[in-house]
Amino acid sequence: MKKPEFDMETFLSTPTALQNAVRQIPCDMLRPYHNHRFELYTGERLEDMVESIRENGVLSPIIVQPMQDGNYEILIGHNRWNASKIAGIPTVPAIIKEGLTEETAEMYIIESNLMQRGFDNLRISEQAAVIAQRHNEMFSQGKRNDIIRELQILENPTSFPVGTKLENGDCKQNIADNYGMGRTSVARLIRIDKLIDELKTLIDSGILAVRSGVELSFLSAETQLEIAELAEDYKVDMKTAKFLRESADENGNVSNADIIRILDGKKSADKGKSVKISNNVFSRYFEPTAKPKEIAETVEKALELYFKNKQE
Repeated sequence: MKKPEFDMETFLSTPTALQNAVRQIPCDMLRPYHNHRFELYTGERLEDMVESIRENGVLSPIIVQPMQDGNYEILIGHNRWNASKIAGIPTVPAIIKEGLTEETAEMYIIESNLMQRGFDNLRISEQAAVIAQRHNEMFSQGKRNDIIRELQILENPTSFPVGTKLENGDCKQNIADNYGMGRTSVARLIRIDKLIDELKTLIDSGILAVRSGVELSFLSAETQLEIAELAEDYKVDMKTAKFLRESADENGNVSNADIIRILDGKKSADKGKSVKISNNVFSRYFEPTAKPKEIAETVEKALELYFKNKQE
């Protein structure tokens, strides 16, 4: 008799299979995910969760992965862990995931936050993280469907009979449609995800506009950090952000002196006069791929040598 094939959907739909995998882990052995980008509950929402856990315990297990030092990194359940500590509960029920890749771990985090809060309730930087992940080719649709199904079953094990199929999720071609936004908005959020955390915070608080953030996302992390440190004293509007980007070298760096000069509004200091070089002269002395900064430096050196020889 042929042995029946293992059915993952049947396994996930069996509550006892999930219950057998649950372990109680001490709160002090749990660590936040190293790249957790989603806001934790505060205020009344946190207070309600703390009170609920005091009365009923943690009803839905969190999901963790083992760390090399013997502790566990939280993938799903940062709020339940935080509320448990405040409530004085020593342990949290958890499902341990072994051998996850970085990409799969990110999927768990993003899908759980989307299920709990909804895309429209996320901060701009959180939306950017979701869209950037969706846009990444590694975000396998089949793997994502498996994770969504597992999370849904964890939340309500009896609501998903065997054979229930999830609708096809998003892919590169329909991200904009799935989230009710245009392609331009999708492209902007992908760029926002490339900002350093300090600038993302300014985006979320409204101090820095999204379009300004897009321009700054093309700069190096070092330059972004210098701008973030100066943002309290200077307003970085769209024009300023664009000029900063245009002033960067090929690695996205802008010197500290130039950053301050530009933020001070002295944008014309370096403009000088424009001089056109004929195609004939350009082709004789420069490669077709030569950058404006390289050309300007060469012309400056040539002029210095010319006038030096002329004086002699």
